Amino acid sequence: MRHKELSHKYKQSELVKIIQKILLGTMLGLSLQAYAEDESEQLPIISVTAQQESDPLKQHIESGALGDKSILDTPFSMTVVDSEEITKRGAKSIGQIFANDASVYTPTNSATTDWWGTQIRGLGVRNYYADDYPVLLYWGGDFPLEAADSVVALKGLTGFMYGFGSPGGAISYKLKRPKALPETVIDVGYRDKSLFSAFLDTSNKLDMADLNYRLVIGGEKGEAYNASEANRFVTSLALDKKFNDQFSWEANFVYEKNKLKDEPIQFYLNGYDVKSSFGKLPKVTYDYDNYNVNNSYYDTDTFVAATALKWAFNDDWNAKYQFGYTRKIHKSNKTFANLLNKDGDYEGSLYNFAGALENYFNQIMVNGVFHTGKIQHDIVMGGGVLKTNERWSDFVYGDSDKNGDGIPDGDGSFTGNIYQKQNYRITRIPDFTLNPQNGGETQTYGFLSDTLNFNDQWQAILGARYTYYDLEKTYSTKEVTPTFAVIYKPLADTTIYASYVEGLEAGSRVAAPYANAGEILNATVSKQYEAGFKYDLNNLSITSALFQIERVEAIDSIRNGLKYLKQDGLTTYKGLEFSGKYKPTDDWKLGLSLIYLDASIDKVSDENKAIEGNTPSYAAKWQAVTDVEYTLPTIDGLSLHANVRYNGSSFITNINDMKVPAYTLVNAGLSYKFKLNNHDAMINGNINNLFNKKYWAAGGWGAGNMSEAINGSLTLSVKW
Repeated sequence: MRHKELSHKYKQSELVKIIQKILLGTMLGLSLQAYAEDESEQLPIISVTAQQESDPLKQHIESGALGDKSILDTPFSMTVVDSEEITKRGAKSIGQIFANDASVYTPTNSATTDWWGTQIRGLGVRNYYADDYPVLLYWGGDFPLEAADSVVALKGLTGFMYGFGSPGGAISYKLKRPKALPETVIDVGYRDKSLFSAFLDTSNKLDMADLNYRLVIGGEKGEAYNASEANRFVTSLALDKKFNDQFSWEANFVYEKNKLKDEPIQFYLNGYDVKSSFGKLPKVTYDYDNYNVNNSYYDTDTFVAATALKWAFNDDWNAKYQFGYTRKIHKSNKTFANLLNKDGDYEGSLYNFAGALENYFNQIMVNGVFHTGKIQHDIVMGGGVLKTNERWSDFVYGDSDKNGDGIPDGDGSFTGNIYQKQNYRITRIPDFTLNPQNGGETQTYGFLSDTLNFNDQWQAILGARYTYYDLEKTYSTKEVTPTFAVIYKPLADTTIYASYVEGLEAGSRVAAPYANAGEILNATVSKQYEAGFKYDLNNLSITSALFQIERVEAIDSIRNGLKYLKQDGLTTYKGLEFSGKYKPTDDWKLGLSLIYLDASIDKVSDENKAIEGNTPSYAAKWQAVTDVEYTLPTIDGLSLHANVRYNGSSFITNINDMKVPAYTLVNAGLSYKFKLNNHDAMINGNINNLFNKKYWAAGGWGAGNMSEAINGSLTLSVKW
C-alpha cells in the first residue's frame, strides 16, 4: 500500500534508517551470540577457515561450437557469476549481477521491465540462452535467476559459438543440475518497501527410478522501492539419469509467471529539446507518484523445456543430441513517454500489444580427439535446426482508432511533468488476441572447429559455421562465417591470444515508438578482431583484451515528420578492457574492472552524411568499477563487501548534440555464515545506491531512465 501523505523524500530517509536498524540489529544479535560464554543451541557459531579459492579462470565453460574449455584457454573474453555470488549480493537484475564488470551495462533499474537495455562493449545485447537453448528476452523481462547455477557474459561476437546473434555479446544462464549428494535450501527474503520472497531448492535421488532430480519452487510478492507491485511465481525441475558408462540423459524445465504493475514510465530521450534546454536534462526526482501510472502492467510468461541424450563412445569421443522448446509470452499495458525539456515536461503513450515468441531447438554435436603426428586435434562438430515462431497482436501505441475514422479516441495519450503527480489512468481494455503466424524464421546450420595443440605452449583454433537463414518465406540468405585464433601459453597459468571471428546477425524487429514498428531488418555480417592476455595463479587473476568490432548500423531516419529505424553505415567499436582480482591476504579480496571505448559511425549514405564520424549513441568512452570484500577475523563467518562503479557520459543520439552525464554509484553489503539448529545458514544484507545518488541512465533505442533510489534487501538461507 502507498502512504500518500508521506513525501518520498521522507520515505527514503526512513528507508535508510530501517535498513540500518535491520542490519545493525542482526549483526549485534549474532555478535553477542558469538561471544556469549554459555553455548546456545539456537545459533552456535561455526569457525570459518579461509581456504584458497579455486582459480576462477580455470573453471570450464561449455561455449557452444568451441566445446568445453577453461576460460583461460578460450580466445575470447567472458565473465562468470555463480549463484553464490548472486545470492551474496542480493542481485535481481542484469545490472546487479554484473555490477563488478565494467563491460556489461544496463540503464534498467531493478523492479522495472528490462526493455532492450543491456549492453556489452557498448553494443546492445539480443542474445540470451538457457544453457545452449535460445530464449527471446529482449522485448521485456529477465530470466528467473532462481533456476540458474551461474550467469555468463560472453563478450564480443558469439555468432560462431551460438549462431545468429548481435555482435555485442550474449548472456547465458547455466541451469541448475542435480547435486552429487542430497541437499535442501530454504531461502526467505525481504526487499523494501514491502517485497517478500520465499524459495525452496532441493536436490535428491529417486531410488526406484535411479533418477537424480533438483526442484526449485517459490515466488515473491509485494511493493518495491519504486512503488511498483511485483507478483512472481517460479519453478524449475532438473533431471539426470545415467543408464550405463556410455549413455546418460538429462532434462530441464523452467517456468516463470511474472506480473509487474505500476512501474515507472519508460522515458525516451531522442526527441528531447536540446537547444532550449541548453543541453541539460532535468534534475531527477524520486517522487514516484509523479511518473507511475497506477493501473499499468507488463505481464510475462517464460517456459523452457529441454532434454539431451549423451553418448560416450570411448575416452576420446562423445556425442550429444539436444532438443528444446523455449517460449516467452508478453502482454503489455505499459506506459512510455518522450521527455521534452529541462523543465521535466513529457508526452506519454500507452503501448498495448501481446506476443508469443517461441524457439524450437534441434542439435547434434560430436566432440573428439585425434592426432596427426605430434599435433593433437580437439574436434567439435555438429549441426541443427532452430525454428523461431513469433505471433503478435495488433500494436497500439498511443491513441486507438476503434471506429477507423482517423480520429484518435484519446484513450492512450497523456501529458505530465516529472515534478507533478501523474493522474492519468488507463481506461482502454487491451486486445491481446494474437494474429496468425506469418511463416516464421528458420536457421539451418552446421559447424566445425579444430583446436590444434602443437605442444604445451602453442594452440590454434580453426572454425567455420554455415548458416542458411529463411525469414517468413520472404527473405533468405546463406553465409559461411569463419573463426581463427592463435593461443600462446608461455606458462601453464598464462594465455596470450589473438582471434578473428565473423558472425551473422539476424534481422531484428523494430519496436515502438518508431513509425516502422514491427518491420524486420535484414540479416548482416559483423566482424571482430581481438587480442588478449589472461593470467590465473594463486591469489591473482587478470584478463585484458584489445578489440575491434565492425557492424552495420541501425540509424534513425526522419521522413515526413515521422521517425524510422533503418540500416545505414558501418559502426566500428575499438576498445580496451581489463579485469583483475587479487587476494593479498586471507581476509581481503580486491577487484578492478574497466573498459575504454572509441566508437565511430562511418560509410553512411548521403541522407545521413551529417553524422558520419560521430560516436554512436549510448557508447560511453569510459566505464570502471572497483570492488572489495573483507572477512572479519574477529567474527567467524562475517564478511563485508562493497563496490564503486563509474558509468561514463554518452550521447543520446547519433547527432551528438547532447550527452547523458556520467555518474558514480556505491553499493555495500554483508554476508554472515553460522549454524542454525546444526544446519548451515547464511544471512545476506545489501544496500544499493548507498548514498542515494540521483542520475539519468540511458541506452537501448533512445530509452532513458531516472535513477534507482536507495534500496535494500535482507535474506536468510538455511541448508541441510
